[in-house]
Amino acid sequence: MIDAHFHLWNPARGDYGWMPKDDPVLARPYRLPDACAAFDAVGINRAVLVQAAPSIEETEYMLGIADSSERIAAIVGWVDFENVDHRHHLERFAAHDRFRSVRPMVQDIQDDDWILRPDIRWAFDALIDLDLAFDALGFPRHAARFLQLFRDYPDLRVVIDHGFKPSVASAEFDEWAADMEKLADETNAVCKLSGLVTEAGQDHGDDVLRPYVHHLLEVFGPDRLMWGSDWPVCRLKCEYAEWRQQAFRLTADIPEPAKYRIFGGTARDFYRI
Repeated sequence: MIDAHFHLWNPARGDYGWMPKDDPVLARPYRLPDACAAFDAVGINRAVLVQAAPSIEETEYMLGIADSSERIAAIVGWVDFENVDHRHHLERFAAHDRFRSVRPMVQDIQDDDWILRPDIRWAFDALIDLDLAFDALGFPRHAARFLQLFRDYPDLRVVIDHGFKPSVASAEFDEWAADMEKLADETNAVCKLSGLVTEAGQDHGDDVLRPYVHHLLEVFGPDRLMWGSDWPVCRLKCEYAEWRQQAFRLTADIPEPAKYRIFGGTARDFYRI
C-alpha cells in the first residue's frame, strides 16, 4: 500500500508563498510523525513526499526527512527551470537513492504558456538524461500545453498530479474529460487519483466525485492510475482516512488486481520504489 502524494511542511521556513497565513488547517507544521499516524491508521506502508515550496531548500528539507525514515519511498523535488545552472542541483539530487522526480508549480505561474518556453527546455532534456520523472501540476486550462510538451518529449516519464484539478465544485466535466482522454490516448503519461476531494464544494460525496474517478479509470486504466492522499491539503475537506475510504468505495467494482495497481503497484513502478 503506497500513498503516491503527500506533503510535510513547516511554515516558519518562510518559502510557502501560496499558504494563507491565517488558515487554521494549512498554516501549521505537519511533521513526519503526524503523517505516520495517518498512514498507520489505514495500512499505508510507504509514501511519496512531494514538494510544496519552490525552493532548493525545500528539496533538501525533504531529503533530510527521507534520510530519517524508510517510510519515505520517493521524493518529488523542485529546481528552477528558468536557471540552467540548476542542472547541477538536479545531478546532486539524483545521487540520492530516493530522489525520483521534479515538479515546477505551474498552477501558480501567471503565464499559461510558461511550460512551452524555449528557455526551460534544458530541464526536460536533463530529466531524461538523468532518468528522472516529471510531476505535472496544473489546472484544466493547462492541459493542451502539457499535451504538446508530452508529445515533444515522448521519452519523458510523466505523471499528472490531481487529474489536473477539475473544478468539481462547478460541475465542469465535459471539456476536462475530453482533455484527459487525449492525454491518455496520445501520450504515455500516468495520472494521480488525488486532489479531487479538495476541488469539490461542500458536497464532496461519492455521487459528486464518481464521474471524475470513473472517467480517469476508464481512460488511463489501473496500470496508469495511482492513488494519493494529498495530505494535509485534503484536510480542507476531510481527514486522511475519510478520503482513503471514499477512494475504496469509488473503485469497489473493479477486480482486485486492478485495485492493487491503483493503491500501490502503479506508484511502485513509476517511482521505482
